[in-house]
Amino acid sequence: MFDSVMKRKQDEQKYIAEGRMPPGQSFTQRFPVLHYGPVPSFDPAAWDFKVWGEVEKPLRLTWEEFQQLPHTKITMDIHCVTRWSKFDTLWEGVSVRTLIELGLVKPLSTAKFVLQHAEFGFTANLPLEIVLAENFLLATHYDGVPLSPDHGYPLRGVIGAIPEKPEVKTPYFWKGAKWLRGLEFMREDKLGFWEEAGYHNEADIWKEQRIAGE
Repeated sequence: MFDSVMKRKQDEQKYIAEGRMPPGQSFTQRFPVLHYGPVPSFDPAAWDFKVWGEVEKPLRLTWEEFQQLPHTKITMDIHCVTRWSKFDTLWEGVSVRTLIELGLVKPLSTAKFVLQHAEFGFTANLPLEIVLAENFLLATHYDGVPLSPDHGYPLRGVIGAIPEKPEVKTPYFWKGAKWLRGLEFMREDKLGFWEEAGYHNEADIWKEQRIAGE
């Protein structure tokens, strides 16, 4: 037990020294489960993924079609607003940029923001520039295996920091929605679930933008 605590402290100091630990955060080896409401069931025959709003034409993909899309793998540090940080996490899924490169999604010039729509009406908002960045992914796998139900299976938005690219803006982990079902491209920003509850709209990890007004 003592050795485990000392190892965690040593690792934490290493990430601080490398400049990878945002202010107010603590290192964890676990992957805490945090969400509002129950874990939804998944029916692959009924599940679909939609894109609509400020795009040339709406998109609808079945689960089978979504699985056939080219996959991307990203290693990122993830930082939760509840003050835990987990480093070098491996994610696999579909990049929104891939959807655009394949011609499946064609944003209009008026598109500036994206609202993630998830099960039970849950939403999370991001600027389009972040959704198109390398550190945002429509994730299907974590650490080489499909997501577990409590971590968002079959699909979740995931946002994190890429250590080699500190210039890429990184919001807190809540800005990626679990149990994702669609993306709405918008002209103007619209607060997501947690933003309406008082969380900071930009949520920059390095500025400790946790609560609106702070």
